[in-house]
Amino acid sequence: MTERIWAPWRMEFIRGADKPSGCVLCGYVAATPSRDNGVLARGRHAYVVLNKYPYTAAHSMVVPFVHTSSLGELEPDAHDELFRLVTRASAALTAVTRAEGMNIGLNLGRAAGAGIHEHLHVHLVPRWTGDNNFMPVLADLRVMPEHLAATWDALRPAFAALEEDRP
Repeated sequence: MTERIWAPWRMEFIRGADKPSGCVLCGYVAATPSRDNGVLARGRHAYVVLNKYPYTAAHSMVVPFVHTSSLGELEPDAHDELFRLVTRASAALTAVTRAEGMNIGLNLGRAAGAGIHEHLHVHLVPRWTGDNNFMPVLADLRVMPEHLAATWDALRPAFAALEEDRP
């Protein structure tokens, strides 16, 4: 018996017919938070968005508005807000998802594994004991337990409060 594993949403990414020209992360700079675009919160210099192709449920990114691949090119206010948002987003993700851990990181440059190497961004990946199973190892496939729109709905109230509390 042959079993099949389906992930039809991946073909949208592979074919890339709807990929915008230019930097995809710059496309969110002017976006207001909505479940359609996945933006969870906006600051003065950065925003938080759900990863469209997540590693785990609620995988989010904190992204500076300025298009740069270098931390050193960020103005001090943008740098400070970026990492304040990382800290606050981590707390919000943990509270809402009841994550038992969190991977937080930057992949600076293509050689470091950055999928979008020209615009730096910080990944926040909630983790739970046992969240990784045989699927990525045997089938190069991740199983998402929740639709992105449902994740946005669950997270947005915490992130709206985060926007209201910004300094």
